[in-house]
Amino acid sequence: MKTIYHNKLVRDKIPQIIAESGALYEVNKLNETEYLNALKSKLVEEVQEYLESESIEELADILEVIKCLQKTHNISEGEMKQIQKTKAELRGSFEDRINLVKVTRQRED
Repeated sequence: MKTIYHNKLVRDKIPQIIAESGALYEVNKLNETEYLNALKSKLVEEVQEYLESESIEELADILEVIKCLQKTHNISEGEMKQIQKTKAELRGSFEDRINLVKVTRQRED
């Protein structure tokens, strides 16, 4: 019998999928602080996976983690879109592909 330790946040149906495969598993439910920390770790994991693969599925996973982070912070999708819109209006988006190379400021005396 081989045991693999994961100790990470997984999607809600993963235990069911594992059970259907005939394997045994152990899970525990995270408290709010543990859940927030696990979501942060999962976001880093999913971003890293996207950077390595450039997979659309990984982008979808990133959005799923962000959706859960929004809920954790009690931010509705509408509020998030409004914040995003306001920021784009004030500072722009990233669509123009602008790469800032350097800024030189005149010396203030």
